[in-house]
Amino acid sequence: MGYGKWIGGIMGFMTMGPLGALAGFAIGSLFDKSVAAQNEIDGAGGTAQEDIYAGQRNSFLFSMLVMASYIIRADGRIMHSEMEFVRQFLRVNFGANAVEEGERILLNLFEQRKQMEQNDPSAFRRTIRECGAQIAANLTYEQRLQLLDFLVKIAQSDGNVCQAEIDALKEVAQSMQLSLQEVDSMLNLKGDSLEDAYKVLEIEPTASDEEVRKAYRSLVLKHHPDRVATLGEDIRKAAEEKLQLINDAKERIFKARGMK
Repeated sequence: MGYGKWIGGIMGFMTMGPLGALAGFAIGSLFDKSVAAQNEIDGAGGTAQEDIYAGQRNSFLFSMLVMASYIIRADGRIMHSEMEFVRQFLRVNFGANAVEEGERILLNLFEQRKQMEQNDPSAFRRTIRECGAQIAANLTYEQRLQLLDFLVKIAQSDGNVCQAEIDALKEVAQSMQLSLQEVDSMLNLKGDSLEDAYKVLEIEPTASDEEVRKAYRSLVLKHHPDRVATLGEDIRKAAEEKLQLINDAKERIFKARGMK
């Protein structure tokens, strides 16, 4: 199974810009021949609409790997647990062969970062910011939120999110035109305290009952699974799990306030 089979096809907005340059290095010549590779795999190919969805999905997935390479190395180490989280994601959604390929792409991105930083320590960081701007210009707000959710889960996979990882997550989020509050919200999704619940809803404990309801309705709208359905069933399922955690946080606040 070649790189083109699971991340190839029409790459959407990734044919140019910093993401395209990184893809050219990380995936190699198959990136340039991605359309031909996909036609060979799929035969006659799909409809124009299906090609658009495939391009969005593949661009989303590679964008996730690029940003993941930055988050994983944020603390100066490559943790086994973080790499294993990515492997498991690929294994569940793309099969065993995709695990090796995805890992190779990540390792190639780590190597690209090393090469870029030899003469300029901030070179890769600037590229990540430029990638974030490209993502912001081409993925919907809801798709960017889901991408951030995956990055937070990668950082949390070793059981400890250090300050360097938090700073990196916030940097990536801002480059994708997401807010710092949204990072804090996702970092606290799995928390079980009332304080965590308020952070999830992106409000202060002093908020009025009406403000609580308004914040919850807003979160449901922007995190609704239907908003990322075109990226594939696995992405939609992850959004459903996230929405359930938001509902759990809302219930803790409602119970504490005696709200219905």
